[in-house]
Amino acid sequence: MDFEFSPEQLAFVKEVETFLDANDDPEVFDLTRENMAQIVDTPRRRAFMASLGERGWLGMTWPKEYGGAEGEGVYEYLLNERLAGRGGPQIGKGVGIIGKTLIRHGNETLKEEFLPKILRNEVEFAVGYSEPNAGSDAASMQLKATKVEGGWVLDGQKTWTTSAHFAEWYWVGARTNPDAPKHAGITLFLVPLDQEGITVNAIWTMGDERTNEVFLNDVFVPDEYVVGQVDHGFQYISEALDLERFTMFTFSPIQQRFELLVEYVRTTVRDGVPLKDDPVVRQRLAQLATQLEVARVMGLKFVFESSKGGAAPTAEASEYKLFATELSKRLANASMDIAGPGSQLRVKTPEAPMEGRAESTYRYTVIDTIGGGASEIQKNIIARRKLGLPKNF
Repeated sequence: MDFEFSPEQLAFVKEVETFLDANDDPEVFDLTRENMAQIVDTPRRRAFMASLGERGWLGMTWPKEYGGAEGEGVYEYLLNERLAGRGGPQIGKGVGIIGKTLIRHGNETLKEEFLPKILRNEVEFAVGYSEPNAGSDAASMQLKATKVEGGWVLDGQKTWTTSAHFAEWYWVGARTNPDAPKHAGITLFLVPLDQEGITVNAIWTMGDERTNEVFLNDVFVPDEYVVGQVDHGFQYISEALDLERFTMFTFSPIQQRFELLVEYVRTTVRDGVPLKDDPVVRQRLAQLATQLEVARVMGLKFVFESSKGGAAPTAEASEYKLFATELSKRLANASMDIAGPGSQLRVKTPEAPMEGRAESTYRYTVIDTIGGGASEIQKNIIARRKLGLPKNF
């Protein structure tokens, strides 16, 4: 594979950067929110994403019959990375997780209702996999779905449902066959979040962002809002998680924070000695720079493998997600260590080193290692699907 971009791809990057420069808006772009910028919901943010749709940049890898351009996945990657590099919303959830799953497995009713809205950014989704006793282990979900005439009735609780407080639709997994093996008997549903019987309560994270617990009490879902085949939902969830692990944890913010740390080291004098001349600091930065290049190449490898068609490559998605988010955490730790006690000042404090970015990323990066499946889950996936190790090892 080629790790460098073609002239056409670089021209697209330039086109995107020019567009972002012309549409710069502090309400839409905020680097200090890290990857959580994707969960911001304001009228201007929705309008900005709709403008991407007008340019044909949402769903550009989709089949033409569904409004896409059948473009190469690398263009979607380049767009998402440019958005992330500005601290803006990204295209992963609606276009990737929901849209691509519906294209592959959804019935015609769901495709006709949701795919055009996704391309125009007219709908927001929340994803409901995690439960109080089934965090990163989605196959352990116990939200109950009971078959009734014309549909299903959902009862139970979800937790860590980001976006549930503003999304219109809930992409939720439920157990439809309690007697089936753990990874079977799960079905995906699409449910309007304003429906009677749904209660959304806030949970605030250590990164100062809101996620939610969602209670479903006798919530009716018509049969036409079942995604794919009944009892096959875990297969679809696994495919969607592969996309989430890549598109929701982008490389650009990590690169940007590293460059900020390098600039701080280059310009700071401590005890009369330039920090850039400290051999321990130089060694730590060199190690991080090397690991950044590894993360970048792993991301490109995922894009390359995805371009072969079919479902997203599972092992490569887990490899990238594990390495990139743990690297992001190591970078945050290094920023705190190198900047010293002043790095504990809150983000956007003018007199703080790097204006407090170290403090905020120290909290945010922990969340990234959990979302989309914790690091331990990624290690298990790599062990089984890449290394061929047994489940009980």
